Amino acid sequence: MEGSFQALTNNTLVVVFGASGDLAKKKTFPALFGLYRNGFLPADVRIIGYARTKMDDTDYHKRITQYIKNDAQDPEITDKIEEFKKICTYIAGSYDKDEDFIRLEAHLKEIESHYKGAGKNRIFYMALPPSVFLSVASGLKKNNYSKEGGNRIVVEKPFGKDTESAKALLAGLKEHWTEDETFRIDHYLGKEMVKNLLVLRFANIAFNSAWDKNTVSNVQITFKEPFGTEGRGGYFDEFGMIRDVLQNHLTQVLTILTMERPVSFAAEDIRDEKVKVLRTIPPIERDDVLLGQYVAANGNPGYLDDDTVPKGSTCPTFAATTLWIHNPRWEGVPFILKAGKALNEAKVEVRIQYKDVTQGIFKNISRNEMVIRMQPNEAIYIKMNTKMPGLQTRAMPTEMDLTYKRRFEDAKIPEAYEALILDAFKGDHSNFVRDDELDQAWKIFTPILHWIEGREGEKPTPSPYPYGSRGPAELEDFTHKYGYLRSDNSYNWPITNISKI
Repeated sequence: MEGSFQALTNNTLVVVFGASGDLAKKKTFPALFGLYRNGFLPADVRIIGYARTKMDDTDYHKRITQYIKNDAQDPEITDKIEEFKKICTYIAGSYDKDEDFIRLEAHLKEIESHYKGAGKNRIFYMALPPSVFLSVASGLKKNNYSKEGGNRIVVEKPFGKDTESAKALLAGLKEHWTEDETFRIDHYLGKEMVKNLLVLRFANIAFNSAWDKNTVSNVQITFKEPFGTEGRGGYFDEFGMIRDVLQNHLTQVLTILTMERPVSFAAEDIRDEKVKVLRTIPPIERDDVLLGQYVAANGNPGYLDDDTVPKGSTCPTFAATTLWIHNPRWEGVPFILKAGKALNEAKVEVRIQYKDVTQGIFKNISRNEMVIRMQPNEAIYIKMNTKMPGLQTRAMPTEMDLTYKRRFEDAKIPEAYEALILDAFKGDHSNFVRDDELDQAWKIFTPILHWIEGREGEKPTPSPYPYGSRGPAELEDFTHKYGYLRSDNSYNWPITNISKI
């Protein structure tokens, strides 16, 4: 499953832009530390933080290590953290002034002066808002581009706000960086269970042969968070749930779930198949959308109670959209993408519900389902029917269960950012978003985004739902109209008490 890529194995610098921000301290630096601790980074790697905030080394090192997990105060991890600090330095500067990029270049050159051998490689990681992407990309190419080795730029989402803004962003980046040098990161593509989808589908003939419109009734891809905006409502209100989760994370899962078998595991072969799926999906219709906004309940504030949220905002904190894939494999199968904040649990899963068995000897029997749980507690389980133990010949629902924690006791599942940053070092684009992939995804969602924002008439009003609930009251009817049927009441996870059936 390995491709042929140019890996950066020595003489490599990593420059993290936005080093003082939440994303960097909560995700980027802990991931870099995880790779460093396990020996996956080049031995001579150096990591340079860059941001506008003025900090001394003590403040900087405290900031970048505060989210590294070491609850048990393991001395081995503690020692590694101290080692990690020694390879991390910091430069403060603006994102749009050549003189600051020139100061950064002097710092990089000083570090590289100690490297031996040919080639001096640089990875630039942009943990930044899109408003400064282009100025930083331009400044880097002009002042900090290595002429003695490889250069790579890693760009975080959001990649624009609609088709037009995404195209402008793509065009601006391409003025300075080639597609081969650009790595657009969507961390869901680094999740273990998402990466497992290709193996699950194409290495198991029993599953792949039943992976189409002839057996599948409907598919749901669900993202649930049990908390609200909690003071970050200003940022969220600008982008909303569809931009934040559906257009990128869940759509990426959809493409891997539904693509045809690639001719190889080479990055372009995989991404070609993903783009083919996206091109067959038309823009989402308004009738295929359910919007919600959480309100105060159970002692928790509503969305509009957040002081950072604009007064009277109609921004959805819950969205369910149904997509249709017009190709021979999936014609007529609804794909329901759901995401929401302030719901009853934390969960990300794919639920494939199969069609009813032929009526006759069985009536009102539960449908088969395959559930791929991405978080928490990674698992794959198949809901099936079996004979109830005892003298009766009666079918009852149960499951075949592959829960990772039980099956793989000593396995450590890496964080998604660790996997993707390592791929960037390897030069493997398989799990990064290509430019045409991004463009096609925006075409699917842009019309309903403009409708929600009132660009095409009156804004829709999201349905209120209580904080801590499953979502809007209309949700069950919404999924039911696309053929989803809930299991009967005799099914209980993980143990069924037969005496109560």
